[in-house]
Amino acid sequence: MKEQLPLIQFQNFSFQYRAQKAPTLHDINLSVYAGEKVLIVGPSGSGKSTLAHCINGLIPFNYKGRMEGSLKVMGKETREMDMFALSKVVGTVLQDPDGQFVGLTAGEDIAFSLENSAVPQGEMIPRVQASADKVGVGGFLAHSPFDLSGGQKQRVSLAGVLIDRVKVLLFDEPLANLDPATGKQAIELIDDLMESENAVIIIEHRLEDVLHRKVDRVILMDEGRILADMPPDKLLSMALLKKSGIREPLYLTALKYAGLPIHEAMRPGSMDTLILTEEACVRVRAWFFKADKTAEKKKGTPLLTAEGLSFRYDLHSEALHDVSFSVLKGEMTAIVGTNGAGKSTLAKLICGFEKPCGGRVLLNGADLAPLNIAKRAAHIGYVMQNPNQMISKTMIYDEVAMGLQSLALPDDEMRERVESTLKICGLYPFRNWPVSALSFGQKKRVTIAAVLVMSPEVIILDEPTAGQDFRHYTDIMEFLRGLNQQGVTVLMITHDMHLMLEYAARTLVFSGGRLIKDTSPAAALTDGMLIKEASLKETSLFALAQKAGIEDTTAFVQRFIDRDREVSGRE
Repeated sequence: MKEQLPLIQFQNFSFQYRAQKAPTLHDINLSVYAGEKVLIVGPSGSGKSTLAHCINGLIPFNYKGRMEGSLKVMGKETREMDMFALSKVVGTVLQDPDGQFVGLTAGEDIAFSLENSAVPQGEMIPRVQASADKVGVGGFLAHSPFDLSGGQKQRVSLAGVLIDRVKVLLFDEPLANLDPATGKQAIELIDDLMESENAVIIIEHRLEDVLHRKVDRVILMDEGRILADMPPDKLLSMALLKKSGIREPLYLTALKYAGLPIHEAMRPGSMDTLILTEEACVRVRAWFFKADKTAEKKKGTPLLTAEGLSFRYDLHSEALHDVSFSVLKGEMTAIVGTNGAGKSTLAKLICGFEKPCGGRVLLNGADLAPLNIAKRAAHIGYVMQNPNQMISKTMIYDEVAMGLQSLALPDDEMRERVESTLKICGLYPFRNWPVSALSFGQKKRVTIAAVLVMSPEVIILDEPTAGQDFRHYTDIMEFLRGLNQQGVTVLMITHDMHLMLEYAARTLVFSGGRLIKDTSPAAALTDGMLIKEASLKETSLFALAQKAGIEDTTAFVQRFIDRDREVSGRE
């Protein structure tokens, strides 16, 4: 392979944005060859996105700055190419497909590149159909891309990239907006599309999920430098990931809790390849069986109650049907299920954005129906999945302070509350920045800060950690946990099964507009039928328990949760 001409080749490459005082990328040396699948990981601000922008030509053609060293694509210096030429070699699929659509229908969107190249219609139509069929959306060409599910949107974007027969496929956080089952399918689709003459580059925070399928190399970045470039088995047997704030796979953490060191010979890169000796299995079983029984959870006072909630967006489909549950004061509850299951609709009904067609919502036993949106907002804070739909101020500080202005607080108290919240959410250094200068993940933290600063009784968060690295993910969730311990009730709509396991005491599982299960996180992720019906993803801890010969997989997962919370101080 090393005798081939690299498809992508960085040599002593550095880049500094025009508006910054120091380089974002330092002395990058990296080659990617045909037939390789490469995963790039690193904390926020490590330079991953900048590296991607260099590969697909956004740097230097859209984002200006100073480049030093060499960057070649297909043997040509990118400085000597243009955006159009690069787009024919490198195809990019963004984490937010909505920002990539240009056509009124999926078919028009897929055909966009061919139209720009003046391809005759007789050739264009079969090529569009073939590209759509290849990724499984051949039957949706007449649909608006905005009416499709998250997974279908991503496939349409991918079809639009594949139609140019590009040599490099670049995926920017492909799992960020997908439910667990669809995310798993996305990784499998990417793997199935691999061809010997192409290369795939994936940028993603969710390391374990990407490693569901074979990856040739993992590139670890931090502070604009490459810290490691090696096969997954080798990297996962080292301490580099933890030092850089990257979450390791849960099954490896469980093995360490059982006192087992991780070696490259164990092939720890994925649960499928992991080799456990009989001695190792004995140690895992011993760790599991010596655990104390989980104490019974104390009952609390119902705070938020849904009684027979039903809702229709139109006459033909019911988004929610006869949903009933109670959330106790001070609980941290996860709401999970497939895209379109009714989770976000439930949040809209609780907040008053929509009125139920049947049933009611109670807070502290009182019907919320008489309260308008503004009055409900004094008790219930809501953070939407897409931060761009919430932000209304130009500057970060002003956005976070906006809700407090109606309380007529003294300036000193307002500033203290805003700055304290900005620090917790990792935004204090940017307090005087315009919101437009932030990444998608940073904007997400701004919207969370704008709600948290109001100290509501109930906080509902739609995908609170989407687009966050593990360090910021932990900062946000620990802040929410701190509020929760003070009595604030937290509801999290999430596709992140790790988040559910780590922080939620309870899980409400939705499918097809119905609440199909109210259970513990451990039970939810070890129930095969429930996982299939709600498009969840079986935790790797389940597979580890089976590999170690432990029959009570639910108890094993709960044992891990209890130990993990003890180690991290989340008890």
